[in-house]
Amino acid sequence: MISQLSWKVGGQQGEGIESTGEIFSTAMNRMGYYLYGYRHFSSRIKGGHTNNKIRVSTKPLRAISDVLDMLVAFDQETIDLNAYELRDGGIIIADAKFNPVLPEGLKQVRLLTVPLTQIAEELGTSLMKNMVSIGASSAILGIDVESYRNIVEDMFLRKGEKVVEKNMEAIARGAEFVTNLVGGQLPDFQLDKAEETDGQTRLFMIGNDAIALGSVAAGVRFMPAYPITPASEVMEYLTKKLPKFGGAVIQTEDEISAITMAIGAAYGGARTLTASSGPGLSLMMEAIGLAGITETPVVIIDTQRGGPSTGMPTKQEQSDFMAMIYGTHGEIPKVVMAPSTVEECFYDTVEAYNIAEEYQVPVILMTDIALSLGKQTTEPLDYSKVEIRRGKLLAGQQLPELPADQLFKRYEVTEDGVSPRSIPGQKFGLHHVTGVEHDQTGRPSESPVNRNQQVEKRLRKLNDLPAKFPNAVLVDAPNQEADVLIVGVNSTGGTIHEAKQRLEQEGLKVNHAQIRLLHPFPAEQMKSLVDKARKVVVIENNATNQISGLMKMNIGNAEKIETVNKYDGNPFLPNDIYTGVKGLIKHGDVQRVSQ
Repeated sequence: MISQLSWKVGGQQGEGIESTGEIFSTAMNRMGYYLYGYRHFSSRIKGGHTNNKIRVSTKPLRAISDVLDMLVAFDQETIDLNAYELRDGGIIIADAKFNPVLPEGLKQVRLLTVPLTQIAEELGTSLMKNMVSIGASSAILGIDVESYRNIVEDMFLRKGEKVVEKNMEAIARGAEFVTNLVGGQLPDFQLDKAEETDGQTRLFMIGNDAIALGSVAAGVRFMPAYPITPASEVMEYLTKKLPKFGGAVIQTEDEISAITMAIGAAYGGARTLTASSGPGLSLMMEAIGLAGITETPVVIIDTQRGGPSTGMPTKQEQSDFMAMIYGTHGEIPKVVMAPSTVEECFYDTVEAYNIAEEYQVPVILMTDIALSLGKQTTEPLDYSKVEIRRGKLLAGQQLPELPADQLFKRYEVTEDGVSPRSIPGQKFGLHHVTGVEHDQTGRPSESPVNRNQQVEKRLRKLNDLPAKFPNAVLVDAPNQEADVLIVGVNSTGGTIHEAKQRLEQEGLKVNHAQIRLLHPFPAEQMKSLVDKARKVVVIENNATNQISGLMKMNIGNAEKIETVNKYDGNPFLPNDIYTGVKGLIKHGDVQRVSQ
């Protein structure tokens, strides 16, 4: 019996790799297991190698595994590219159609040649080979093929009962063939039974869907956006959901149109967002500056990918931090947030809208591909935690009467830097709106005194945010003194947690800090953690040390800070971090702290 399993299916893009993984993982989720999935896919519509790696466990997890237990291969390229991940005793289920062979040196791996395509064709179409492969995998794992019936019905019942039964037969035929081939279920592939879930099915979702759902819960009713990998799922989700709440999604001609339409809608009092990735965000920068000087609340989603330019649109990277914080010209207040889990994507999205309106600033919510497109098990969301805070928005209120020659002080200089906000058409709320510097009523002004007042007013808005932000730095079981502090952002959180556990098993005292508010930077919280550590190691999915650069700029301690970098387009594995941190720790230094 085993407590966790790592399973991967691979082939050419367009062969049904994603649906194969979806069926397998949905079944395991409904059985009560915890899952974490990551898709590797090519930057084209069809063709090119793709795979879906899914980790199944009886305990919560937030990272893909270092090794692989089972590989389902629809072509030889899948074996050549992925078989090296298999542990000794691992299994490859390969389609007989391509006459599979093992690469040299993999003598401890078992190759099972199964006529996946042939069985599917006998049932009517080669497209059902993914179902045959599900059955073949289930035979190894000892999963009853009837466990898939509800899923198959959800997928195909609209096409008729006959289609459902054909797919169920494909699963059964695959299971029957492998059972006869290996002589029954293999004990070292049998998963422990999942824990009871008290009747509640856990969610299994991607970060992009959680962001979109969080937007609906927060009261968003308008999204202008231009499709771009890996942000498009936010748009696709809201295209289906917003009309049910009286809202709308508009596909714009480009990202400049998207951000300016979002600003216009926010000026009118609506909660709105747009979503993009690095190239699109570059086009939005001037307009984000407009939102800053007009003090218009707007939320922008940045799903990071491999850059620069078109770069690697479908590959993992975390290289937008500096661009999102400092990319706009001039000096404006803005907030940059970075959730670490799918659950945080939901709650942080709600908070992003609250912060945008309370402080009247643009808020950028940053994720990365592993978080935005990777699927995670999530406990049922608690909608009672959703709170709507609109700050000094005066919509619906009776404003004090003003003389005919006076305008509403939309940009009134206040102690906290946040001014009262009226919306178009509101009686006695009339004011100017312009992208040039202006006075308290919005009229253009280049007065040096006014300029100082408005700049200082805008910039002091966020002075208290790092202290008020919920878990600006999330700390994993902190030690008062630590041999090493490991720091991460976005999807690296779960991977760091696993590496931390391995390091602690070797007697090291390890702290783990996940930065969730990048700007304004939570300097006090981070400095207290850095001061407790002998060495600080920052996990960077980029080549230029952007996270550690922010730390050095805000808290110093440059002599303590080291980095472990990865920028080949792949997410960190737990062993990457474990070995990287071990390599940076000087044995003598560690001994003095640990003893």
